[in-house]
Amino acid sequence: MSVAAHTTPLLSRVVGYSVAIANNAGRIIRDIMKRGELGIVEKESARDLQTEADRAAQRSIITSLQKCFPKSTIIGEEGEDEVKDLSGQVFDPSSDSSSSSISSIACPPQLTTVAEEELVIWVDPLDGTAEYTQGLLDHVTVLIGIASGGKAVGGVIHQPYYNYQNPGAELGRTIWGIVGGSVGGMPIVAPPEGKVIVTTTRSHSSSTVNDAVAAVSPTEVLRVGGAGHKVMLLLEGKAHVYVFASPGCKKWDTCAPQAILEAAGGVLTDIKGDPIPYHATVAHRNSTGVLASAAGQDHQAFLAKIPQHVKDNLKA
Repeated sequence: MSVAAHTTPLLSRVVGYSVAIANNAGRIIRDIMKRGELGIVEKESARDLQTEADRAAQRSIITSLQKCFPKSTIIGEEGEDEVKDLSGQVFDPSSDSSSSSISSIACPPQLTTVAEEELVIWVDPLDGTAEYTQGLLDHVTVLIGIASGGKAVGGVIHQPYYNYQNPGAELGRTIWGIVGGSVGGMPIVAPPEGKVIVTTTRSHSSSTVNDAVAAVSPTEVLRVGGAGHKVMLLLEGKAHVYVFASPGCKKWDTCAPQAILEAAGGVLTDIKGDPIPYHATVAHRNSTGVLASAAGQDHQAFLAKIPQHVKDNLKA
């Protein structure tokens, strides 16, 4: 470890190393797709899929994080079975050029003293699995979210297939952020004025979901896969608000996107306006949905438009 790494706040180091670890997971995901051996299995339902890319990416991410930060709690979407065979899976992020600038990742004063054992790291090795199997590759993200004190404080979103529709372009992009600190990897763009563009689920629609979307009077609705991808649309200025009145996503879906969005000036809560907790022992499901707004938007105004019956339909 370099001298700079020793003097850099822990949270900045975790985010910096997570950038390199997520980049490596992206390479694993692309390699498996290129080989065409996806190894698709159903988990809880036909809509809830897992591929060899999910499994291999999780093995690499979690074993690498455990090697670097053994005192932290790490929770992955694919469960503990996927990290039992650790042979050959550990990636050394300090050897990757993308982690060389960790000293420049700004950390606010209140987070500079966070201890390793206080951290809970939420990992979604491949968010948008169904879309991955369907060739909707721009929906796919790798998510590493860092929580302390039950709050999302840092995160990394890697897009393995960013630029995939541009022949010859370099694939992949990684965005990172620390709440109250800095955001890196892309410019944050304000959504267009005079419109209300909503992003929501493409695979978990229901009358409750549709009622919530309609209530904010959208001028356009973008139905896409993956929580990471939806929040990316807010960061890119392609949508104003992410409305999801359903218990269909989990803590590993929202921790990293929430941290980056809030670092960029946006807001993410549940559909009732309450904080989403990220303690190690919390239930994994976000049973009361998600409402997220881009920087510069009035989150409370969107919240006030969500019908009471929608909020009542989602029980904690």
